[in-house]
Amino acid sequence: MSVLHSPHVRAQVRGFLAEDVGRGDVTTEAVVPAELRGTARLEAREPFVVAGLPLLSVVLEEAGGGVRVEVESADGDEVDRGAALARLEGPLRTILTGERVALNLIARLSGVATVARRYAVAVSGTSARVVDTRKTTPGLRMLEKYAVRTGGAHNHRFGLDDGILVKDNHIAAAGGVTEAVGRARAAAPHGLLVEVEVTDESELEDALAAGADAVLLDNMTPDEVARCVRRAGGKALLEVSGGITLENVATYAATGVDLISCGAITHSARSVDIALEVERL
Repeated sequence: MSVLHSPHVRAQVRGFLAEDVGRGDVTTEAVVPAELRGTARLEAREPFVVAGLPLLSVVLEEAGGGVRVEVESADGDEVDRGAALARLEGPLRTILTGERVALNLIARLSGVATVARRYAVAVSGTSARVVDTRKTTPGLRMLEKYAVRTGGAHNHRFGLDDGILVKDNHIAAAGGVTEAVGRARAAAPHGLLVEVEVTDESELEDALAAGADAVLLDNMTPDEVARCVRRAGGKALLEVSGGITLENVATYAATGVDLISCGAITHSARSVDIALEVERL
């Protein structure tokens, strides 16, 4: 089952509709007769990478049902301005009531996928992979991380429970890198990797000596990262984070680092421009 059709996402859609519709779509109910049927077209108003299009059916089902959705694009497609994404046929009340929630979700996820595609293309030809972070919109993490994958980048942790990442504040609380990694390794469930954030080569040495499985090189220059790659010698997976942009991501990828994490893929992606137009009655 696709994540977009999971019970969790469907429950979220019901919540989104409840937020938008409230006690009822008073405008549509006043203006559009209950028996009126028609067709509508979902179209792109700018170029982007499509993501979240299957949510259109989910939203319309939860908004009242009875709408036939014929998709003309697929998630992962790159579309141009004016491209048809889907055509709808059915009760106009349902289409108009579900319109905004559907557009908001597809526009948001397509925006994330579009940015993710740009980063993925920028590092193509290298061994580095671009990954996202937990800097996601509250309530939309599962969907935004789906959009990241749709765009061609990769996922980091989904939450605090699926990976140990010892960051600067953990290190400060523990009294140093060595002590923090030691405690993490002692407490880590079987199979769970221990990653630790470092800010210089000295802390990298401490992390490697303490047995970290992965090391996050935080806010380092490409030259510093390259030295750390040589110094680590493949003893641990290396990730770089902090100040990553489309302009410099290829330079970081060329250092030989394994992962490049970038919060901007999700927290700074803008929603793309999508429109729904009723075509005929």
